[in-house]
Amino acid sequence: MGKIQTLEYFRVPPRWLFVKITDEDGNVGWGEASLEGHTQAVEGCLDAWFDRYRGFEADDIEHIWQMSWRTSFYRGGPVFMSALAGIDIALWDLKARKLGVPIYQLLGGKLRTKIKVYAWIGGDRPGDVEKQALARKAQGFRSVKMNATEDLGWLDSPSALEGCVERLKTVKALGMDAGLDFHGRVHLPMAKQLAAALQPHKPLFIEEPLLSEHIGGIKALAAQTSCPIALGERLHSRWDVRPFLEAGCVDILQPDISHVGGISEMRRIAAMCEAYDVALAPHCPLGPIALAANVQVDACSANFAIQEMSLGIHYNTAGGSQQDLTSYTRNPEVWKVTDGYIDLLSGPGLGIEIDEEQVRRLSQDCRPWVSPGFIGPGGEIREW
Repeated sequence: MGKIQTLEYFRVPPRWLFVKITDEDGNVGWGEASLEGHTQAVEGCLDAWFDRYRGFEADDIEHIWQMSWRTSFYRGGPVFMSALAGIDIALWDLKARKLGVPIYQLLGGKLRTKIKVYAWIGGDRPGDVEKQALARKAQGFRSVKMNATEDLGWLDSPSALEGCVERLKTVKALGMDAGLDFHGRVHLPMAKQLAAALQPHKPLFIEEPLLSEHIGGIKALAAQTSCPIALGERLHSRWDVRPFLEAGCVDILQPDISHVGGISEMRRIAAMCEAYDVALAPHCPLGPIALAANVQVDACSANFAIQEMSLGIHYNTAGGSQQDLTSYTRNPEVWKVTDGYIDLLSGPGLGIEIDEEQVRRLSQDCRPWVSPGFIGPGGEIREW
């Protein structure tokens, strides 16, 4: 057993927050606490927890998780759970590396040798999907996801929905599956129409058809459509997930490992979903540490369906950024996609080797990423 000696975080482009934990014996683990658009808030929480956890046994992962949850009084939410995720993932990485095994070996062992994956096309304002889908197909992907619409008003013209159906038909004509992300930007009067229009064309899923705070509307929509409903990126713990499972209004849960308290909570959420016959398809438009952490849970979850990858996502390339999923690691080849799958990571810990020199260099003077927003024609703020 080794006590935690140092805890550090690194804000790096394009919009990620990495965590490094070192114990007194020199063992190291890396985590990811990225929370898009709220980096400074997570950093403040990490500062407080770092002061608290120096000197704790690094192997006592669950004790530290429960300390973070139960002694905070004010608990949960995106900021606390993203900070906790960075610490939790780093501790799992440290422990498994010390033992010389992948993290999934400490979670019961693997159920599969390959991980089914998908990538994004189309950007924030969907367009040019045929060209982008063909590029993804050439990379080895067989499934993609795209935004369903541009920004919409609460009640918009039905014609604003027509392009979505055409984009889905275009991608499916290439022999690929496509998920449609409503992104919470489609309100109930429009979501009902869009789900009905998409249903004959069989999307892989419709994601966040309504914002997660509208569980009643999601339940009503689920009763209306046969399209599989996916959501979960804005749910931050098993307690947030529970009412959706109990309401029977979600088919595919998409928790984000960097927003739910890390590997420990993701594993528990996966087991809850299995009990309700709900598939697991983790949300991950983030960095290589978050993706590697997801893969560890995917490997040993019976209900795992498909994994999001941020390779070439528009957020990574915006503003001329040169950093992508393959950055910050010495073994980027682990993300090679073949016929819609990546191989299961086999190295110790997370299975990726962090290029610490690059992390430290690019973290210098890195500005926080600011979430974009949409303004309607009347000057009103619309959902992004």
